[in-house]
Amino acid sequence: MTETTAHGRGPRTDVPPENACPIAPVVDIVFSRWTTPILWALHEYGRQRFVEVERRIATITPKVLTQRLRQLERDGLVHRTYHAEVPPRVEYEITELGRSLAPLFATLAEWSPNLERVEEARLAYDARDGGGGRSA
Repeated sequence: MTETTAHGRGPRTDVPPENACPIAPVVDIVFSRWTTPILWALHEYGRQRFVEVERRIATITPKVLTQRLRQLERDGLVHRTYHAEVPPRVEYEITELGRSLAPLFATLAEWSPNLERVEEARLAYDARDGGGGRSA
């Protein structure tokens, strides 16, 4: 995707390379390694405590889950509620902004059967290439 000038003559030179693709910032926010499983869990199961989210995503470490939840809260996709009790209780839930991603996730879920074709393509490529990898 090359952006052109307003007059359609040649590539734009005023657009930083990291902004050349308009969906790149969305991908950075939504598709970091743990964001999608966290949002999916909160969307599917509703408000949850930290340990509940951690159990649903068994392979995430507590440190990384804490970092991701903080970032998602900062991005406005997750709401954190602190209950000043003994012991303190913290709950997380997806926000309306986070819920607005549901159609995107549904579309990706519809596309997921294509993963079988991707795997077939990879196997064919690796067989053709001898498994050694090609340089560009």
